[in-house]
Amino acid sequence: MDHRHRLKKELPVYIRLVIALAGIVLVVIVMREAKSVLVPLLISGFLAILVSPFTSWLEKKGIPSILAVFTGLLAILVFAGGLLFFFYNQILRFSRDLGGIEARTEKIIESLNSFIEKNMESTVPISMESLKDTLFQQIYENIDSLTQGVIATAGTVTMIFIMPVYIFLFLYFRRFLAEFVKKAFPHRSREKVTNVLEKVKFVVQNYIKGMFIVICILAILNSIALISIGVDHALLFAAFAAILNVIPFLGPFLGALFPIVYTLLATDSLWYPFGVFLAFYVIQLAESNFFTPKIVGGKVSMNPLMTIIALFVGNFIWGLAGMVLFIPGIAVLKVILDEIEGMEAYGFLLGTIKPDSASNNKTEKSLLHRTLKRARNRSKGKS
Repeated sequence: MDHRHRLKKELPVYIRLVIALAGIVLVVIVMREAKSVLVPLLISGFLAILVSPFTSWLEKKGIPSILAVFTGLLAILVFAGGLLFFFYNQILRFSRDLGGIEARTEKIIESLNSFIEKNMESTVPISMESLKDTLFQQIYENIDSLTQGVIATAGTVTMIFIMPVYIFLFLYFRRFLAEFVKKAFPHRSREKVTNVLEKVKFVVQNYIKGMFIVICILAILNSIALISIGVDHALLFAAFAAILNVIPFLGPFLGALFPIVYTLLATDSLWYPFGVFLAFYVIQLAESNFFTPKIVGGKVSMNPLMTIIALFVGNFIWGLAGMVLFIPGIAVLKVILDEIEGMEAYGFLLGTIKPDSASNNKTEKSLLHRTLKRARNRSKGKS
């Protein structure tokens, strides 16, 4: 400890800043290059932590460990398979209506061209053929990006097949890995390390379970709203919007955008897209002010600034997967920083300010109450 403080005093501030920035840059480069390894490992680790209580319960009932782990993995695979089957069928039904959407788009373009010809002179009209040519031109010009996308998709398929193996191994060796983490630190820190592991487990489980409940509630509310308005493929849009809600700020916007654009293209009235917008706006207000705070609670609370930064950094490093993983990842990082001596300020920076401000308000009110009470007692004594 003395050597560390002496080293800090010897190094100027700007040198320490350069070292910190170089470390951050190195971590970002490693995370970007190791995406195909780290992303499936993190997803598998989070899912293994989620299922571990169920696996432990089966083991307590006398079921052999390997069979209990396999049952937990099977539950995840059945749920994921059912979800994929649902979206596959819904997308097949949606694809049958693409011809009607294209015809409707042509009518909108014709109406727009007639308006342009009447009100704007020397303006080139828009045509579906020119739009298609522009689209194919973009495809030819960005063939390299598309090739990289195909390679990325192949990598995603590989990740999907390797993740069940990771989940099984994480569940089977969970106690061994926890013991390894404890042994990696000095014996005097054993209790603190155990506390951190329990907190990380608690945060991850509560976040995933809470978000799953919120997604189910939103899917039901979205379905009721879209079916009541009379939107086709209501279940597809409702479930897709509910799942996108995992991405803060951006997810709800994209989830509402797709059904609004669809109703704008598929119907002859503007009341349908307006009704969809109004319904999603009301549901989103209820989600952000009631469902998520009550169900997910403060276990993964971050202030909006840190949430936005986490989204942009996650998108920069790992794309869409980073936007989803960085929210619980930052929450886990906050738990770790809160327990490391000298890093509490950074844990405080990642957290929400509401609990502290509420406690400060209570402290100020209690101090004011005590001051007023003393003043009354003094006035009574003088009288």
